[in-house]
Amino acid sequence: MHSWLAASALGAIACWALYKFAASIRRDRLLEDTPLVKIRSAAQGYVKVFGRAKAAEATASPLSSRPCVWWSYSVDEKKRNAKGETYWDSINSATSITPFVLADADGECLVGPVNAEITPSIHDVWFGDEPLPAGPPSGFMISNAYRYTERLLREGDQLSVTGELRSNSEIGNGDAATAKLLHQWKSDQPSLLARFDKNHDGKIDAAEWEDVRRAAERESQAGTLQSAIVRTSCIGEPTHGEPFLIAPMDSSHLVKRERRHAVMFFVIGLLSAGLCAWAIEYARAQPSI
Repeated sequence: MHSWLAASALGAIACWALYKFAASIRRDRLLEDTPLVKIRSAAQGYVKVFGRAKAAEATASPLSSRPCVWWSYSVDEKKRNAKGETYWDSINSATSITPFVLADADGECLVGPVNAEITPSIHDVWFGDEPLPAGPPSGFMISNAYRYTERLLREGDQLSVTGELRSNSEIGNGDAATAKLLHQWKSDQPSLLARFDKNHDGKIDAAEWEDVRRAAERESQAGTLQSAIVRTSCIGEPTHGEPFLIAPMDSSHLVKRERRHAVMFFVIGLLSAGLCAWAIEYARAQPSI
């Protein structure tokens, strides 16, 4: 009976590992075939970029108060069960959802980290006697009643990001530009009168003011059309299930890491399948009771 149970468990592990191997191969192929592009020239859609992380706004980790661009933490409390065995129970955890900036030599964009697979540049575990630590990790452990785990991406980290780039392009507001231009003209009354006081009575009447307004609209619209288009780009979770990865390594090392994962799953699947076959033969060889 135990042999058949072992064979079933090993068979399930082999199926899981080989499924993960096939998925990892597809994932590795996608990452390898996605070209590394500069942020400024990246087209909308699935992209792979590499740059330096910058904070879009001042951000600090909740546990250690260290400056960062992204954080994730958990707090576990040591408890005992009815048998007196100790275990860790999670009592608090959270993950940053604030976008940060990724910049390369040509441009920059926002990165929205929600649902990303993030490899942190800092991963610290330390202990204390309060539900919240008194500060950042130290080399001294006063108590191990609570365990603190903190994962960070720091400002200045060089990151590879694969995800879906979305861009919004917009130009200035025409009404606001017209109002601003009218305000400037009204502050210079001599020039305004010289240009629009047609009857030379020293004031702008209703008909002349209509001419002023129309001229301001024409000039503001011309200026708006000639102004640079503002492009706001953000990389986020892909809509078609592609990998959304943020990792402190360059593109080649990211691809090699994914390839190692595929090899690992293949080895686990192969070993489990071999052990499953051995367990089945062993179970068959046992005398029935």
